[in-house]
Amino acid sequence: MIVAEQKPIKEIMKNAFQFKRLLVLGCNSCVAECASGGDRETRELACLLRMAAYKEGVSIDINEKAVERQCVRDLLVPLEELILSHDAVLSLGCGAGAQMVAEIYPEIPVIPGLNTEFMGETQEQGVWLENCVGCGDCMLFYFGGICPLARCSKHLLNGPCGGSQGGRCEVAPDVPCAWK
Repeated sequence: MIVAEQKPIKEIMKNAFQFKRLLVLGCNSCVAECASGGDRETRELACLLRMAAYKEGVSIDINEKAVERQCVRDLLVPLEELILSHDAVLSLGCGAGAQMVAEIYPEIPVIPGLNTEFMGETQEQGVWLENCVGCGDCMLFYFGGICPLARCSKHLLNGPCGGSQGGRCEVAPDVPCAWK
């Protein structure tokens, strides 16, 4: 799963309020699970932007839509009429989703509304573990199912460093050593 968080609202407003017709486009996949870009967050951000625009006297028409996955071309193509009827798209998808929108509709500026942080697994509700950096050379087989690039603060490939103490990382003592 890809984990992302919403960009600061001031940054979003600065970029979005340059346009007259804005589409806030959510993604009901990974970023919905981490509560940053799904249906609910898309509606909430669009509402917040409308209120901020009103308060600041900015004339902008803001609409919202969420798709199942922004990173899948076939799910974006049917939105062509909707997307092209706006001056810009505020993407609440991960970096891959925002880039897919920009690739399919190069004439429409795409404003990323999220910061993609990492790929991870859901440990429990609201808690994610970064376990993949997307290096393109997966080595899990060689390291017992653990990615040392994501899980070791020093990205060591040859076992724990000399500074780990009691199974804790010397760089970030609140983090368990990936090699324990």
